[in-house]
Amino acid sequence: MSVHVIDEARRCLNCKNPGCMKGCPIHTPVPEMIRCILEEEDGLTKAGRLVLENNPLAFVCALVCGQEARCEEHCIWNDRGNPIQISNIEEYIADTILDKYQFQQRPSNGKMAAVIGSGPAGITIAILLAQWGYEVTIFESRDKIGGVLRYGIPDFRLPKTVLDRYEKKLVKLGIQIRPNTTIGGGALTLEDLFRDGYCSVYTGAGVWWPKTLGIRGESLGNVHYGIDYLANPDVFALGERVAIIGAGNAAVDVARTALRHGAREVTLYELKPAAAATETEQCYARMDGARFEFGKKIVEITREGPVFHNVRYDNAGQVLEESEACEQIPADSTIIAISQTPISRITPAMEGVFASGDSVQTHRTIVEAVEHSKRVAVAMDEFMRGK
Repeated sequence: MSVHVIDEARRCLNCKNPGCMKGCPIHTPVPEMIRCILEEEDGLTKAGRLVLENNPLAFVCALVCGQEARCEEHCIWNDRGNPIQISNIEEYIADTILDKYQFQQRPSNGKMAAVIGSGPAGITIAILLAQWGYEVTIFESRDKIGGVLRYGIPDFRLPKTVLDRYEKKLVKLGIQIRPNTTIGGGALTLEDLFRDGYCSVYTGAGVWWPKTLGIRGESLGNVHYGIDYLANPDVFALGERVAIIGAGNAAVDVARTALRHGAREVTLYELKPAAAATETEQCYARMDGARFEFGKKIVEITREGPVFHNVRYDNAGQVLEESEACEQIPADSTIIAISQTPISRITPAMEGVFASGDSVQTHRTIVEAVEHSKRVAVAMDEFMRGK
């Protein structure tokens, strides 16, 4: 086992009222997890069972969920600026245990459940329902499972091999996967699913429609949307100078990806006086070579690059002044990364249809999607059992 992981685990004070659990939306049993790997025989396996039973996507969450603003922020050691690196411990446990861990399953109850979309919410619900004895089919509109995990998070943050390992776990649970299949807008409808015997349907379309700026120039050939770029950056020719509108975590992912694909100058432009991305992600972006410019209000995009008004703020973050003069920024490409909206909301007033994930709660982290989806899975189970 990694010495670093052991050293971090030994720093845990096993608090009676653990703030780390309160800071985690899914209440990962951090103290018990650490106690297992330090004290018990075959403790790593027991810790893995604790983690994965509580959160089927623990491995993914450990990699991408920004624990510095959650469990680690609430660690008692954070008062001294040195919180326990809980994400590293959880990642090591989940990575080591995932492939050999057997999700416990009840005998089949003969009832079928459909899961539309295989993002974090869909994967969570499919695993839970399969564990509870349901025959689950996942309908995925793309060729691979993962949703935003695969097509919206760069490989250097979340390796696609992790998702491939999860797919093997799904198949081993008896979950059937229909790729390249759209429900509602494709050949099949919700009515078709109920006709064919599905007792309940989960819908999670994800957030694939980029939010637009509504300004002149968005349709130009050298202007792109961040979510489209992240889905397949290899097909884009951005040039050497790239301007990114926005400074959230997704915008940072775009910047770091562009730098890895040949861009020499990448700058993120943000209206507000500070970035929405976590401090850790900002540090990585700067280390990769990206720059941040704040107080930049986008007013137009031209073939030569974006055009801004400069905004000045006071120390409290209130606007003091907005310039009338326009500032043209030279850029070969401009990428708009200010957020996304659900591609559809397949939530008709139809009995037995449930929704979760980004289709009903946008701007959520992966761990929040898992937490909400666990509650949705319970509701589906109760519905199918006639409660």
